[in-house]
Order: sequence, then structure tokens, then C-alpha cells
Amino acid sequence: MTLIDFLQSCVWAASLEPGQLERVAAETLDKRVPAGAFVCNKGEKVEHWIGVVEGLVKINTHSAMGKSVTFTGVPAGGWLGEGSLLKDEFRRYDVTALRDSRIAYVPRRTFNWLLDSNIGFNRFLLHQLNERLGQFIGMVECDRLHDPDARVARCLAMLYNPHLYPGLPRQLQISQEEIGFLSGVSRQRVNQALQVLQQADLVRIEYGGVAVLDLAGLAKFGE
Repeated sequence: MTLIDFLQSCVWAASLEPGQLERVAAETLDKRVPAGAFVCNKGEKVEHWIGVVEGLVKINTHSAMGKSVTFTGVPAGGWLGEGSLLKDEFRRYDVTALRDSRIAYVPRRTFNWLLDSNIGFNRFLLHQLNERLGQFIGMVECDRLHDPDARVARCLAMLYNPHLYPGLPRQLQISQEEIGFLSGVSRQRVNQALQVLQQADLVRIEYGGVAVLDLAGLAKFGE
């Protein structure tokens, strides 16, 4: 997939004129990031809006004592960092590739140009920020109120937010270790949770991934 093909597939690009899309593609950095490497670092000045062309990344942070927490995962097709760009602040989190990934870095000047010149892009950002807020509220609720089985179920369901991560296939290529990183559950406990969800006919465990059979059931699991 070329970079311009990826950009053209994004929801926010629907409102762009061909010349605008070509400018975004010309100014965007297309970079390969190996598994375990940083996409961007906590504490750095925010200079890019970040899109995941291929792969899977996690947004996480850590304390001075070394304790780490993962906020969410972003699969292919997702974008992140718009809030930090709008606030013009130093980045408050790390973004790490969970597998070999391909990342699009849209420069601040390009992001601001879209913001200043395209009403459709502004509407997209309003929806994006609102969906992200809802996602984080749901994660806090799940973390504080539900057991590991429900946390794994909700983690999988959140990856299918149609605005944040459009077009994700129901045959989800994700390892149990990756699910553990995103849900804050050990790999062994993820395996137990997936067995429970499979018995409930919500997922089917497959080699190298999980098939989602009942998305609504995953989203409500544990209620």
C-alpha cells in the first residue's frame, strides 16, 4: 500500500480536495518501526500527528519507580496525538510498537494547515476527541469494576471502535501477549479469559489471533 492510498482510505481524507491530499502525502514521513521500538517518546516536544499504516502500537507511560501502565492500543488505520498537538504541550506518554509497524508522521504545520482550511477535518477531530474520551472513561470503569475476563473482553471490543479504528477485520491477528499488554493482564490470564469468552461463543481462538464472533457481547461482557 502506498502512503497516499493509506491516507485516502482514512475517514478524515474524505473532505479533502485531490490537491490537499497530495500535499499531505508529500509532507508526511513514512517510517518503519520494529517491534519493541519507540514510535515517539514521553517528554519530547510534539511535532507530528501519528497514523498507524501497518502493525499495532500501544500508548503507555511509566513512573520514576519503573511501574508501567498501558492506556490503549492503536491498530492499523488509527491515529493518535491530536490532543497534544492542539494543546501544544510536551508528550505525556510513550508510543511503542508491539510488532513491526509502519507509521505515518504528519508534521505539525500540515496538521495546523488542515485545521485552518478544512471544516470536514475539524468535524473529524471533534468526533475523534469525543470517542477517545469515551474510550478512556470506559477503560477506567472496566479496570475498577470488572475482573480480568471482562477486561480482556472489553479490550478486544475497544479495538473495533468504528471511528477510531475503522475497517478492522473480525479475524484479528493479535497475540495473547499483545492482548495482555493492552488489557493489563498477564499472558497466562489472557489465555484463561479467552477460553471463557470462547465458551460463551463470543470469540474463537485461532492460530496467531482471535476471531470475533459477537462484538456486542464482548462490549457488554461482565455487566
